[in-house]
Amino acid sequence: MPALNVEFSERELEDLRQIAKERGTSMKALVRQAAAADIARHRALQEGAEAFRSFFTAHAEEFAAAFPDDEPPAQGEPPVKGRAA
Repeated sequence: MPALNVEFSERELEDLRQIAKERGTSMKALVRQAAAADIARHRALQEGAEAFRSFFTAHAEEFAAAFPDDEPPAQGEPPVKGRAA
């Protein structure tokens, strides 16, 4: 399995030791769990953003009708005061 060397400050290392001790786990397991949780969070955010983009695209006309002041001006049309940029 590939490995990664990570450098920590003395303070960070001491904090990691303390947290691992409190949780009854190794420092290696603690760091792997933290990295895995961040990867899962990142993937979930990407999936959520994609779901939002798909939903918004599928309902763009409805949003435009419901919030006309938030629509950008048509290309070549001058900006209208009160409209979103």
